[in-house]
Amino acid sequence: MESNASIEMAKHVLLAFGIILATGAVSGILAQKLRVPDVVIFLLAGILLGPEVAGLVNVRAESALNQIILIFGSCYILFDGGASLRFKVLKEVWITIVVIATVGVLIMTAITGITAYYVLGVPFIVALLLGATIASTDPATLVPIFKQVKIKDRVAQTVMSESAFNDAMGAIITFGILTVAMGNAEFSVQAALWDLIKKLVLGILAGGILGYLAAMLIAHEKYAFLAEYAPVVTLMAVIGAYLGAEGLQASGFMGVFVFGIVLENKDSFGFQMENGEQEKLEEYVLTTSFIMRMFIFILLGSQVNFSLMNTYLIGGIIVVTVFMLVARPVTVFLCAAPDRRAKWSLKEMLFMCWTRETGVIPAALAGLLVGMKAPGSQMIASVTFIAILMTILIQATTTKWLARKLGLLVET
Repeated sequence: MESNASIEMAKHVLLAFGIILATGAVSGILAQKLRVPDVVIFLLAGILLGPEVAGLVNVRAESALNQIILIFGSCYILFDGGASLRFKVLKEVWITIVVIATVGVLIMTAITGITAYYVLGVPFIVALLLGATIASTDPATLVPIFKQVKIKDRVAQTVMSESAFNDAMGAIITFGILTVAMGNAEFSVQAALWDLIKKLVLGILAGGILGYLAAMLIAHEKYAFLAEYAPVVTLMAVIGAYLGAEGLQASGFMGVFVFGIVLENKDSFGFQMENGEQEKLEEYVLTTSFIMRMFIFILLGSQVNFSLMNTYLIGGIIVVTVFMLVARPVTVFLCAAPDRRAKWSLKEMLFMCWTRETGVIPAALAGLLVGMKAPGSQMIASVTFIAILMTILIQATTTKWLARKLGLLVET
């Protein structure tokens, strides 16, 4: 009997996967026709397929299957994002990236938290918890957008790098505030700062070492005996970088991102792949990343709880509007303008003010808070989904238009 139940469950999951793949393929074509980032269409398609509408896809947010897809999918998309960056550009803008991914998250948390306190009428510590949950940007959303919309290199790479670096900061602030909110212990700024540095440094080391080893195995003149299996090496190394960094209690996403940077900049270490093998690897990464974001955003859309969102709809929209139009611009100008090395222009900073989509990472944090029965967790989950819908549907769809208006679009 149990065996039959397992088989039926497997068939149900297989059917859901088939529906997601078919819908994703059609959505990808539609996104090309409409000239909008495909994550927007995936999210809308997921809402239509989910239990709130058609009921064709029903993978629970807390299920192990969903968590595997979110973790691996985000890791692979982050790896792809890291592989888009160049050492030369990062040397020019690294100060902005570090400041906006650390101090910037604090500024976003504070402004959003204060707004939520007055608008939603929740306790201040709960309002700050909401601010911290949605403060970090989402690499799983931003990387695909910049893959499809070609923006001036240093701007695109700064925003993508920020999204990879700030997930650790966002998580640390969230759980630091949670500790105070639940009355378990006093929050220590010194301990939190040390934890952040440890997570980032160990994550960078884990990703850097694995990236170098992978590059050597697929591109070294003498030791590249796995050159023909480069796609398999990337899969193994992405998993290894994430789990290795997490095993060291570091940022797994940072490890994966740095792995992608090092692997793609392998020529800096004297490694060179044959043209045919390089093209095969690039095509594989492109296809796999497309499938991963298809699954992530269709599933994310299918899990939107409209009945919960309606409870905080008006207040949530107000908070997210301030979040988008006040908190983000203040953060960008305070963190990027002082960077004399990068010499940001007003147009570049205006673009960065608008480009900060919320997605998988904040959704995962909100889900964890609900699972832990944190104070105000239902409100936080509701506003987080409002932020995801608003930023992806409004900001992602206007990215190309704004870049063209500001003269930052690289025409292909």
